[in-house]
Amino acid sequence: MHEENKAAANGCGKIRSGAQNGAALLALMEKTGYSMVQQNGQRKFGGPPPGWEGPPPPRGCEVFVGKIPRDMYEDELVPVFERAGKIYELRLMMEFSGKFIGVCVSLDNCRLFIGAIPKDKKKEEILNEMKKVTEGVVDVIVYPNATDKTKNRGFAFVEYESHRAAAMARRRLIPGTFQPWGHTIQVDWADPEKVVDEETMQRVKVLYVRNLMISTTEDKIKAEFNKFKPGVVERVKKLRDYAFVHFFHREDAVAAMSVMNGKCIDGASIEVTLAKPVNKESSWKQHFNGQISPSSENLLGFPNKEDGTQKSLGKPASLSVRLNGQHSPGPPEVERSTYPIFPGIKLSPISMYSLKLSHFSSAVMHLDYFCHKNSWAPPEYCLYSTTSQDGKILLVYKVLISSIADDSQSYFMPEKLCTTVEDAKELAAQFTLLHL
Repeated sequence: MHEENKAAANGCGKIRSGAQNGAALLALMEKTGYSMVQQNGQRKFGGPPPGWEGPPPPRGCEVFVGKIPRDMYEDELVPVFERAGKIYELRLMMEFSGKFIGVCVSLDNCRLFIGAIPKDKKKEEILNEMKKVTEGVVDVIVYPNATDKTKNRGFAFVEYESHRAAAMARRRLIPGTFQPWGHTIQVDWADPEKVVDEETMQRVKVLYVRNLMISTTEDKIKAEFNKFKPGVVERVKKLRDYAFVHFFHREDAVAAMSVMNGKCIDGASIEVTLAKPVNKESSWKQHFNGQISPSSENLLGFPNKEDGTQKSLGKPASLSVRLNGQHSPGPPEVERSTYPIFPGIKLSPISMYSLKLSHFSSAVMHLDYFCHKNSWAPPEYCLYSTTSQDGKILLVYKVLISSIADDSQSYFMPEKLCTTVEDAKELAAQFTLLHL
């Protein structure tokens, strides 16, 4: 055994430059004929080795080796492990610092979400406060309360002139370092708006109408939008304090947008824009970042993947889902798996509210997170039951959402009964999220 390999066996690897390390690894591959690839934060040597015939080694043939010196690489490790037998594959966990880098598309996000804002603050007050402590503020987007238009919803979106300005502002506004109006605010990146190509938008003939009164009916909206040109509206779909107005022809939709934007309906000044198209079958799944389980899909009435038939438990899958007045952007699906806890791994206690929405796979957890984000009380679930004709116990939850700031309360209860408590609670949470 060479002197450097003896040093490796003793855990005394030498510190080498990047060029020396690369040359040593190339020499190892030339000598052994093994290949080497970088995958998912690890470097794989072999698998299979040259001349290997037959299937991979069965389970029980792999060992985990920890506490390897951080400056020791395959050219030193392979000779040591080969003393025990022929190596099929060696996977070396890599740190990114000073080694291979990963490259992906960067989101040029210029918008921050600011939560826990006093509900009596107006747009101008919030804008001025943000300009005092951060640079590059372009605009502030504030949504009126659904039931009281003189108040905001307890959050706002702050638009900055660049991603760098937004990033610097996010660092400046970290909770605990800045308390506007004596309140500890919540700060996070806003979900980027869905980008729709210009060609698709040129075909849109649906208007998105925001800031409606809860009491305003679909018939009233249709009548108001038909005033400038009778008979142009095909149908209206209203959800809480916003609506989608469908027109027969695009030119009428564009003309109505120009005429109706800023108009007053039932005492509320409305905002009108072209609606961004969404995939109707996937919009609800995107709302939960692609993490809805098969049982949840059946609860909500998604088509069965095997036979293509539609379940009979409601129709939310056909609705355009919006959160805080914005289409859900549908981030990439998050990997759901388990990983071993290797010796030496450091675990840090955190709050679930410091995570992203993509970390939640159930509507129950998503609703809890959503209420916390808006400074509301946690959702309360009240369980009710009835008996079917064949004697089965059927269950349904009523969900109570209370606003801490103004003591308002809202109840939500789906029109479907379930046979298990878990399904009933998940359905109630999904139904509530759909109507918030």
